[in-house]
Amino acid sequence: MVVNTMLTGIFGFLAGGVLIFLVKGRVDNRRVEEAEEEAAKIIADAKLRSENLLMEANVEAKDRLIKMKSEFDAETNETRLELKGLDKRLNQKVEKLEWRQEQVESLEKELGRREKQIAEEHDSLTKSQAECDELVGEQKRQLEKISGMTSEEAKGLLLKAMENEASHDGAKLIKRITSEAKESADKEAKKIIATAIQRYAGDFVAERTVSVVPLPNDEMKGRIIGREGRNIRALEAATGIDLIIDDTPEAVILSGFNPVRREVARLSLTRLINDGRIHPARIEEVVKTVEKEVDQTIREAGDQAAFDLGVHGISPELIAILGRLKFRTSYAQNVLQHSVEVGFLCGVMAAELGLNVKLAKRMGLLHDIGKAVDHEVEGPHAVIGANLAKKHGENPKIIQGIAAHHEDVPPESVYDLLVQAADSLSGARPGARKELLENYVKRLEDLEKIANGYKGVANSYAIQAGRELRVIVEGDVVRDEDAVVMSRDIAKQIEESLTFPGQIRVTVIRETRAVGYANK
Repeated sequence: MVVNTMLTGIFGFLAGGVLIFLVKGRVDNRRVEEAEEEAAKIIADAKLRSENLLMEANVEAKDRLIKMKSEFDAETNETRLELKGLDKRLNQKVEKLEWRQEQVESLEKELGRREKQIAEEHDSLTKSQAECDELVGEQKRQLEKISGMTSEEAKGLLLKAMENEASHDGAKLIKRITSEAKESADKEAKKIIATAIQRYAGDFVAERTVSVVPLPNDEMKGRIIGREGRNIRALEAATGIDLIIDDTPEAVILSGFNPVRREVARLSLTRLINDGRIHPARIEEVVKTVEKEVDQTIREAGDQAAFDLGVHGISPELIAILGRLKFRTSYAQNVLQHSVEVGFLCGVMAAELGLNVKLAKRMGLLHDIGKAVDHEVEGPHAVIGANLAKKHGENPKIIQGIAAHHEDVPPESVYDLLVQAADSLSGARPGARKELLENYVKRLEDLEKIANGYKGVANSYAIQAGRELRVIVEGDVVRDEDAVVMSRDIAKQIEESLTFPGQIRVTVIRETRAVGYANK
């Protein structure tokens, strides 16, 4: 019974295990089938995607190919058009060259014909000249025989008589013209005043091209130079100015033709010395700051100059250029102050002559504007200034006045002569300009030497700081008319031989002295 029960249990267990195994096998088979189906689906999707990607790649490649082909066609067409244009221009040039060649050949033929004609005329003239020389020689021989003098003696006598007569007539003509001019009407008076003022013109300036920066001690020179010269190179590169460090105690010399850059270098170096931090980065920073400050100072100086004269409507660019004259000097005279002074003088003289005062002031203020950029542009500063004024829309009369104030172009109106006169008055007044003592003494000696070289001069004296030359002549050698001619000749020789600021007045004094003695 028990055995049957055990057997029954064992068989039941085995039957259950077999049943479980069969169930499990079925489940595994189902999972495998599902996995295979899923894999087949994934493979199908991947295959579909790859086909889509391949199609898209083919389409994109075709689009690119079409685009590249169109670009290539466009470039080819453009190149073909350019080649056609070049070919057309080349054909035109060839035709033009052929036409010119024909013209040259025609001119050569014409020149050959003219040369032949000239040669024939030359032969004819040579024959006629020989006949004339023979006739003149015969006449000379007959005249020498009649007069009892040689031709050279007669020529010398005739020339001397003509020279004396011309000199005498010229002196009388000068006196007569001057007398008539003094009695002329108001219109003639204006002309004569302007012409007389024009005679007061001078045309020489000396520019300063160096600045000196004082140092607290000589040790500062080494700091300015820097290790292996890096500081001084950085400063020169940033400012465009040469630094000269020599044996001069406690000083550095800045050398450069551009006064604005030289001023920037001077202020920058002064600020670096006071700050004490001197290295390339700091140098560049300080120079940029100073450049902005100097630009602002320049513009303010130009605005102030225009305001002082009551001149309005000048373009901002021209005002900025005008302000740069603050850093220019002529014989130690500040050119901006000189320009303002010339403007005032022009206004005063224009008012006296009944002319346009505002126009004259504007012309005087801008007359030296070219000096602000004459180191950047080639040519006389008057012509440069006229071009600047024209560029910025100034009145044609002002442009002409600027160009003519040193007679680089001929004066055309009274205003041009006023600017010349005011320019000379501002530069020639006492204390306006400076020159070295050696040059001053040499100029006085040269003045007296020129006067003493004339016949009949007893003494000559350069007075009023070289502004006047008084010449004492012998009364029995020099006549009144000769004195007038001598003063003009001496003045002309001074203008040609010497360089001087302003005007030099030449006065020739002739007197006759009668001396008697009373004896008992």
